[in-house]
Amino acid sequence: MNKLRAMSIFAEVVEAGSVTAAADKLELSKSVVSQHLKALELELGVTLMKRTTRRQTLTDTGERFYQSCKEINSIAGTAWDDAQQSLAEPKGRIRITAPNALMEVLITPVIVQLMHSYPKLRPELISDDKPLNLMQHDIDLAVRVGSSPDSNLKQQRLGEFRDVLCGATNLDTCNVNALPYIANDWQGRRIRHEFRSQAGELSVLDTQATCICNSFNNCLSLIKAGAGIGIVPDFYLQQKQPQLKNLMPHLQLPNNTVYALSPFNTTPLAVKLCIEAIAERLKPGG
Repeated sequence: MNKLRAMSIFAEVVEAGSVTAAADKLELSKSVVSQHLKALELELGVTLMKRTTRRQTLTDTGERFYQSCKEINSIAGTAWDDAQQSLAEPKGRIRITAPNALMEVLITPVIVQLMHSYPKLRPELISDDKPLNLMQHDIDLAVRVGSSPDSNLKQQRLGEFRDVLCGATNLDTCNVNALPYIANDWQGRRIRHEFRSQAGELSVLDTQATCICNSFNNCLSLIKAGAGIGIVPDFYLQQKQPQLKNLMPHLQLPNNTVYALSPFNTTPLAVKLCIEAIAERLKPGG
């Protein structure tokens, strides 16, 4: 017997005044409601209610038991309403992870916007250029470049961006191939970039990383300081970075696709709003 279910039905019968009225309210048959009451009394070994065809009255034990059942129904109703309230207003913690380059320019502005609109939201941001395990780190949303092989996660395409080969504005770039290359550790030591012109002509940069960093921000600081060249997302350059220049203005690298990953079957409202806002910012001119 489902004890909580039977207790809930018992409280409904008391409050409705009859088995028939309770059955109508609960959209159950009279026989089902009666069976629950009978099973409840048999399980407890006590009489909770005296019933005739005309009226029902609680025993002393039934009255005390009803007060407890009533409280359980009240707690369940409050829990239900509170859960549904999250559909109307996102609130509470949302934990988001993304690579450093995406976090600073793409994710942070979205979070600022959501915090202004929904002050009960409590974001937690984790910048990490290495993909974190969502379950192990209790993450609600991961934003990654490239699709994930993890079939247990819900995956959604957000948009695209291009990397741009950049150097400091005052850097002598007459021979790009001879310049030191600043790489993120996910790129490895061997660097190969294939550029295309608008006419489809291929141009290749094949070199070795001079310096490897474990975060985008470290790479960016070195590139801005004139230590060498490296790739920077186009949406970062759109923020008007006077210290950087595009070294291949007439050529383009392939598109990078951005995905949102979450562990939920039914996406919470806060996560859904965040995904939509990130996708909007990745649109051309967003």
